[in-house]
Amino acid sequence: QVQLVESGGGLVQAGGSLRLSCAASGRTVSGVDMGWFRQAPGKEREFIGGIKWNGNTYYLDSVKGRFTISRDGARNTVYLQLNSLKPEDTAVYYCAARSPTLSPMTDVRSYRDWGQGTQVTVSS
Repeated sequence: QVQLVESGGGLVQAGGSLRLSCAASGRTVSGVDMGWFRQAPGKEREFIGGIKWNGNTYYLDSVKGRFTISRDGARNTVYLQLNSLKPEDTAVYYCAARSPTLSPMTDVRSYRDWGQGTQVTVSS
């Protein structure tokens, strides 16, 4: 089991940036698939990006070029850099972990361990 703690959310103006952190314990981040999801009020939780155990990254088309996922093995932490933020990016952002699998990274049901979420609010 992986324990995940997110941080870094907040209020930012459109065009601004934030960096979200997901600190893991229980397993090393290089040994699991890590996904980032977000959920806006009244909407389903959606995959926005992830990093597989082998370092390959994946992104939702609408965030490509704006969001970047990275990891730091020494800190056992995965990061989500959010640039050029838009009001429609407003949501609670979650990180999640799963054992390596061939299931698509987008499959929310394939993730067993979840963080508590961090709020990102983008004002226009």
